[in-house]
Amino acid sequence: MQTASSGAPATIDFWFDFASNYSYLSVMRIEEAATRQHVEVRWHPFLLGPIFRALGQHTSPFVEQKEKGAYVWQDMVRECHKYGLPWVRPSVFPRASLLASRVATLGASEPWIGAYCRQVMLRNFAEDRDIEAPADIAEVLAQLGLPAERMLADALTDANKLALRHATEEAQAKGIFGAPTFFVGDEMFWGNDRLDDALARCMSTHTPLRT
Repeated sequence: MQTASSGAPATIDFWFDFASNYSYLSVMRIEEAATRQHVEVRWHPFLLGPIFRALGQHTSPFVEQKEKGAYVWQDMVRECHKYGLPWVRPSVFPRASLLASRVATLGASEPWIGAYCRQVMLRNFAEDRDIEAPADIAEVLAQLGLPAERMLADALTDANKLALRHATEEAQAKGIFGAPTFFVGDEMFWGNDRLDDALARCMSTHTPLRT
């Protein structure tokens, strides 16, 4: 008997927020890591703010809890060194990212989504630059050779705004409480340090057809 591919690749659902420093680590490496293992990434931008507020938090726990925040900034230096990623601690944290997220919602299934997300994250966490004003995102889109003016207009339509709101509501319904979060089927993996585990789970649960 020969084993043949089912034709449907293994998939990982990747939930992230552009204001999340640990999402930065995963955004920068997930596409390459998934490609090596023949896993398809499904990108899910969402907003952590409403979820934090529903949990009784006014902002990131890294801001509300001084000791945790001090640890996290040390940890980010270590993690970025480990992955060979540039790092500059943001002068504003968490940084407003609504427009960046709306554009990502617009292009979540487009081939440019990975490159776009990496450029936005680099702007926030490697260059300490804003990612909220139309001029900020237009610059990113132009660097990728994308039609910035049209895409910004599309991102600001009522339908696309509602799509991001629904994505955030879906994240909350799925029990997501932080970012990054990965799903393999219904199985949740939380945190950048669980990306490799989630990809491994993709492969272990992906059963090809037999011929």
